[in-house]
Amino acid sequence: MQLTDEEKAVRREIEDWQHADASVATQAMDWAMTPVDWAVDKTVPPKTMDQVVDRIHQFLSALSDASEWTFEDDDILAAAEERGLPAQTVNDLRSQPLSELDPLARSRFRQNTILAALEGGGTGLIGTAFIAADIPLLFTINLRLIQQIGACYGFPLRGPMFQPLVLSIFNAAASGGQEARNEALREVSVAAAAFANDLDYKGRVSGTFRDQNRHLPREIGKALVERKVGQTIPLAGAAVGAGVNYWFTNETAESAFMCARALYLEWKERK
Repeated sequence: MQLTDEEKAVRREIEDWQHADASVATQAMDWAMTPVDWAVDKTVPPKTMDQVVDRIHQFLSALSDASEWTFEDDDILAAAEERGLPAQTVNDLRSQPLSELDPLARSRFRQNTILAALEGGGTGLIGTAFIAADIPLLFTINLRLIQQIGACYGFPLRGPMFQPLVLSIFNAAASGGQEARNEALREVSVAAAAFANDLDYKGRVSGTFRDQNRHLPREIGKALVERKVGQTIPLAGAAVGAGVNYWFTNETAESAFMCARALYLEWKERK
């Protein structure tokens, strides 16, 4: 099906995002966190860092049961109806124009970024003991956000079969780099082909779950783990926790937004 001029303009927006440097927010976070990164290197024991990395590995492995952390279809359908987009199922939203679905998706941003910031600030007040709890909570919020945004465009990304797509969006958010965005959009193409042809989505990466996510700890370790451990620094913990959670969730929202729009456009072209 041919794209409209408006949809072609959105595709150009996605291409600009794909090839752009790290976002202003990521660059600002890099600058603001420089002293925290230095402090972490000087004061945080390697054992503490290893414990946090282990927590991330455990949570990524738990994504095989991703359907346990999900949203209610009714929430999205009720929000759509309030905007004059009645639908019986989430899949029905695919028939709506992109210009109507974009605001619906963006309406999911604020509630999740604020929730993540409050959660990070609260655990940051307590320090090291609660970092192990903070990381799974942060990823749970972000997984839910990715699923919500996908559903806003008519694509509920529920269940373990969507691991590769969800992981690629997490990776694009954590790294902020062009390579990760390219990988995410390649994964989108595979998903779009499956949806358009009523096939089961299997992802580009084959092998075990460990094979699928082996590249993620490096990116997240660089962009997130050291900053989360920065919550152990006295007096700075709450501010660091809130700031890092807000930044990461905002980056996840933007990555999911661009990938879901790309999924919608590619699905439409293939129909």
